[in-house]
Amino acid sequence: MKASPVTVAALAADLAERARATAGTHPARVAVDGAPTAGTAELAEAAAGVLHDAGVFALHVPAGGFLRAASLRLERGRTNPDAYYEDWLDLRALTREVLTPAGPGGTGRVLPSLRDPVLDRATRAAYTEVPPHGVVIVSGVFLLGAGLDFDIAVHLMQSDAALTRRLPADLAWTLPAYGRYRDEVMPEYQADIVVRADDPAHPALVTTL
Repeated sequence: MKASPVTVAALAADLAERARATAGTHPARVAVDGAPTAGTAELAEAAAGVLHDAGVFALHVPAGGFLRAASLRLERGRTNPDAYYEDWLDLRALTREVLTPAGPGGTGRVLPSLRDPVLDRATRAAYTEVPPHGVVIVSGVFLLGAGLDFDIAVHLMQSDAALTRRLPADLAWTLPAYGRYRDEVMPEYQADIVVRADDPAHPALVTTL
């Protein structure tokens, strides 16, 4: 694999253009996958901004708004890396409320968030009508290889050293989960776009030689 330097703005523009080309019969469903330290939310927001400026409806849905209830995700303890990897994200809710409505034959009524992960209660967010030419961008961790239906997938990859350096100390316990994801899913082979984001402000686009 070869990595070529690219700006975040250029990445956002490229992702927005791909999403625009994909949308039509139903909204384009885009995954921006990677650790928070890789700048997933920032890239999703930037791409949504490019689309808005072009007159295209775009909705950024952070996957963190679709975590399972604390009683379920913390059943094995608050700092269990296997639970973080396997149990935290509510795949069924994300599918039911976001990906299926935005998919072929869907209603277009997308729920931007379901549960506040800090307060551990429903956000009571209102449904958003996404037109067929619109775009839904989901950002978060462990989005690939889990059976979620995306039309375009981006993976922001970080080396172990970069992830360890950038991850807050109180989240160091999650490191084995990222290792499992890398080894079991190999997300760089699942994604349509792969970006090396050891320094999120100076990414590099990865291509296969």
